[in-house]
Amino acid sequence: MRNLEHPDKFVNRHIGPRDYQLEEMAKTCGVNSVDELIDETIPANIRLNKKLSLASAVTEHSFIKNLQKIASKNKVFKSYIGMGYHPANLPSVIQRNILENPGWYTQYTPYQAEIAQGRLEALLIFQTVISDLTAMDIANASLLDEGTSAAEAMLMFHALRPKDKKEAHVFFVSEECYPQTIGVLKSRAISQGIELKISDFKTEKLTDDIFGVLVQYPSGNGEIKDYSEFFKVAGEKRIFKVIAADLLSLTLLKPPGEFGADAVVGSSQRFGVPMGFGGPHAAFFATKEIFRRYIPGRIIGISVDNEGNQAYRMALQTREQHIRREKATSNICTAQALLAIIAGMYAVYHGPDGLKDIANRISTFTRMLDASLNDFGFKQLNKNFFDTLLIEDTNERIDAIKIEALKREINLRYIGNNRIGISINETTGGEDIKELVELFAVVSNNKVPDDHLQKLFIKARTEYPDFLSRTSDFLTHETFNSYQSETEMLRFLKKLENRDLSLAHSMTPLGSCTMKLNGTSEMLGISWPQFSDIHPFAPADQTKGYQQIINELEFDLAEITGLPAVSLQPNSGAQGEFTGLMVIREYHHSKGEKDRNVVLIPSSAHGTNPASAVMAGMKVVVVKCDEQGNIDVYDLKNKAEQFKDNLSTLMVTYPSTHGVFEEKIIEMCEIIHQNGGQVYMDGANMNAQVGLTNPALIGADVCHLNLHKTFAIPHGGGGPGMGPICAAGHLAPFLPTHYFVKVGGDKGIASVSSAPWGSANVLIISYAYIKLMGPEGLTKATKTAIVNANYILNRLQKYYKVLYTGLNDRVAHELIFDMREFKQSVQIDVEDIAKRLIDYGFHAPTVSFPVLGTLMVEPTESESKEEIDRFCDTLISIRNEIKEIEEGEEDPIDNLLKNAPHTLKVLTANEWNHKYSREKAAYPLPFTKEKKFWAAVGRIDSAYGDRNLVCSCVPVSDYEEETLVNR
Repeated sequence: MRNLEHPDKFVNRHIGPRDYQLEEMAKTCGVNSVDELIDETIPANIRLNKKLSLASAVTEHSFIKNLQKIASKNKVFKSYIGMGYHPANLPSVIQRNILENPGWYTQYTPYQAEIAQGRLEALLIFQTVISDLTAMDIANASLLDEGTSAAEAMLMFHALRPKDKKEAHVFFVSEECYPQTIGVLKSRAISQGIELKISDFKTEKLTDDIFGVLVQYPSGNGEIKDYSEFFKVAGEKRIFKVIAADLLSLTLLKPPGEFGADAVVGSSQRFGVPMGFGGPHAAFFATKEIFRRYIPGRIIGISVDNEGNQAYRMALQTREQHIRREKATSNICTAQALLAIIAGMYAVYHGPDGLKDIANRISTFTRMLDASLNDFGFKQLNKNFFDTLLIEDTNERIDAIKIEALKREINLRYIGNNRIGISINETTGGEDIKELVELFAVVSNNKVPDDHLQKLFIKARTEYPDFLSRTSDFLTHETFNSYQSETEMLRFLKKLENRDLSLAHSMTPLGSCTMKLNGTSEMLGISWPQFSDIHPFAPADQTKGYQQIINELEFDLAEITGLPAVSLQPNSGAQGEFTGLMVIREYHHSKGEKDRNVVLIPSSAHGTNPASAVMAGMKVVVVKCDEQGNIDVYDLKNKAEQFKDNLSTLMVTYPSTHGVFEEKIIEMCEIIHQNGGQVYMDGANMNAQVGLTNPALIGADVCHLNLHKTFAIPHGGGGPGMGPICAAGHLAPFLPTHYFVKVGGDKGIASVSSAPWGSANVLIISYAYIKLMGPEGLTKATKTAIVNANYILNRLQKYYKVLYTGLNDRVAHELIFDMREFKQSVQIDVEDIAKRLIDYGFHAPTVSFPVLGTLMVEPTESESKEEIDRFCDTLISIRNEIKEIEEGEEDPIDNLLKNAPHTLKVLTANEWNHKYSREKAAYPLPFTKEKKFWAAVGRIDSAYGDRNLVCSCVPVSDYEEETLVNR
């Protein structure tokens, strides 16, 4: 019988090279087939001897039909639960042109600032929104969620205690902070020796052992509290003051910066970002200027390029964790860039007046409902409120309200047995208020007069006492007052998009980043209302679609890794590292081995590894690497035995950060186990394992997975990401729990993310990737990634030194080229090569990681042979340009590389004072004449930007005056 399956397979869309090309590329590598190359690359003793036991691949059309069936199992009730998650209106112009636009969502973190000016400006806009609304000096470019942001504030201020308060280890938390935030604080505090004191701020006596306080504004139950006196006392005792604030409410309420806050944290979710069953959402972190060098996460600042033009770039990068390593005070790596951009553009679209109108409307509706409840005889406890009411009643009436609400498909917040919270939101309309009024009328046996709503509206004045009212202006910059028509907004978004290089233009060959295809069919589900409009604390019988995806994804990831226990809660890779280490810590403690706190980390490890170890309360001991880049097994053995009584963990990346499959990996893991430790495998390079080997086979006890790398979630210009962990059975009891939902183990650590399943909405993407690829497709993707990397090695090794190779001189899925010789010979450094790549239309590979002066290249499986050849031709051409300098044909200072990238403005100027031609600068190879990406600015002066730090939108005239003074 002929094959009746549809011939169009997603695997053929996802994988770049055709089958015949893969065989040709393998032969270029000196072998007869792809399988022979794989056999020569991966040690035989760690190869899987069976196929992955996963469901067979489905077509895109079939998958979408099935996903619609799954989505229909979710029930989208009207949500008034609140607690930091609110239904919001995402403007269609932003949804279509940012969220659903690969020109935005396939970008990488903007390390190459010259080709990232659009998203850098967008993130600066977000920072301006935050600093303006909070009335703080400076804000970062987003964090993972509100709980993480609060925890980062706690940790920052613990590190900044004055000398005479070094013995102060207590952090006071108002009992009216959100429970999910308190949960994250607990997981971060315990490993740092911080004691949380949770009680009523009104009765709390601030003692000398307290170093910081956290309060919610408005409070978790909705009351707007006056914290001025409390903060005054705290200030007198030199206690740091942190506020978790509702961003939209700050358009009406006195901002925290005006009553003494040292830091303000929170979520920007209600600025147009869907709830998505918990995320992703962009949290914010704002603080005072004096703390600028201690802020966690990334900060976008303004600088100048080599022509003196204004340019954006990431500021103060020397404070980032991947550089500070074990000296870091945070392990934040991935942020929520795409969501921060959406939130910032929501503010641009509405402008300050529009935001205030939205907030006033919410407040008015809340006051109307409050008036009605009073008319019906209900006891509403909040006196001053923005959007949330708190009702107290008998158990019987609370039950009756719940039954009536569910009949009407309405979700309220039920607090204990006798209280209900109701939070009004942007999507609430007059008919919704009418329905809520009718609900309480039915329960209280009242009738609703025809003119009831009109009378309520007359009663409902949005007025706050003077001590609570905002009088200061915000968002006065022209950016927030120019794009309120959709035509102008559309053009503004397109202008920014056009300044950025993304996967929509060319390959992004960043080593250790896995910039693979983010398939359109994989992305479709995230904006369906059945997924996007679900509150993370909605009743379980309303989330059966999500539960099916979560359960199947957990099964699939367990099968892929060989580790049966899975937690999807960590919402970044670094968060996954921290979670894995905390699970190991709890395991050791359960055995009475509380002294096991030493983590062995290879010198080649990514900076998040030592930073995460420090965050987990561990002591870092560095293990040497040998001249071939492999972990020095002799040094590992010596240190494991030296610290055997205190050994907690080995953190190891596999394949290694140097891009090779180390042959002695099983031996290394056995050494750790023999000395009482556990093995944590960093899953950054899992794209070279899937279907061919797995963490369990090499001996790992726990690993994290970067779903935004191996499993196709897009990077979004610096987030979202997901970092779930997979663990062996003996660690299952210690997986993270959550306050509201039963997840994790019976002896689990406290929650590591605000939501039970982290950024649940984007799990749909990885779920889709696995279902569309199937077991054979996933394995083929791994093989192709390895073939592509080895093909690049063989094409370029005559021109550049390959720093490390493994078994049979092969590399895994990535490889490192050593550029240091050019610095020595003609003063061309690795940055010059990275910037010259821009002129050819390519994003640079990873620069100076894991070895200074190198480029680490990872092509992934998604790039075609034609694109890979263009990239190789480009690097060969650049090598020839270097050769011209070496041979004296080009000037050692005024040359193509030192002046790169060349902008259109420079190339079309009347004056051209360079010794090389304009054509050679602009069109170095024939393909660039057909497909040319122009950098928006020339090479950026980062040092100038750090000396003259500007991290929010300022009038151009102000900036120009400052430039004249400081240059």
